[in-house]
Amino acid sequence: MRGLIRRFDSFLRRREAVYEFNTAAHSLLRLRRTRARARVALGQEWIEPGEEVLELHLWNEHMPPLPREGPTFAWASRTERMFVASLRDLAREMRAQPSYRNVRALRAVTVLLSPGPGSGASMAARLGFIVRPYRNWLGRFGEFWENFYTWFIMWTFNAGSLRGRRVLGLQRMEMWMSAEDFVQRFGG
Repeated sequence: MRGLIRRFDSFLRRREAVYEFNTAAHSLLRLRRTRARARVALGQEWIEPGEEVLELHLWNEHMPPLPREGPTFAWASRTERMFVASLRDLAREMRAQPSYRNVRALRAVTVLLSPGPGSGASMAARLGFIVRPYRNWLGRFGEFWENFYTWFIMWTFNAGSLRGRRVLGLQRMEMWMSAEDFVQRFGG
């Protein structure tokens, strides 16, 4: 079953044009170029519908597996270091490649950020991302199918991350940052 899900995930990545910008073993990110569906406020700046957005996708095969005992400080530190290194690699890539010049913002949708102090959401905010609840444009119907797919992806690539999670209980958060802020923050 896991092999089937891996093949389906690979098919979807190709279909949705999700690509690797960096093949290093520490890289946790894949990318997808897309357009903003709606107007998005990023502090004093607005991203308008149709403007180019770079979507961040976790590279499941590169995620450190959760230890049997659950998330440990060592696991969290390693994962955060890898994530920040990936953000720095991406910022340097964006600065060096003219093809990223029209990207106005970066965006990610994830079930890995729970709200509250000391959570993944507070870590993302510390890194400069604006974090907000996510709503699928198809409403609850779309959210159900996204969660169904995500649950199987987590089961396939990092089953330990499902501890205490149910398909119907997955909550998605959105992370946003303007491209200019991102390159300034991580490209130095």
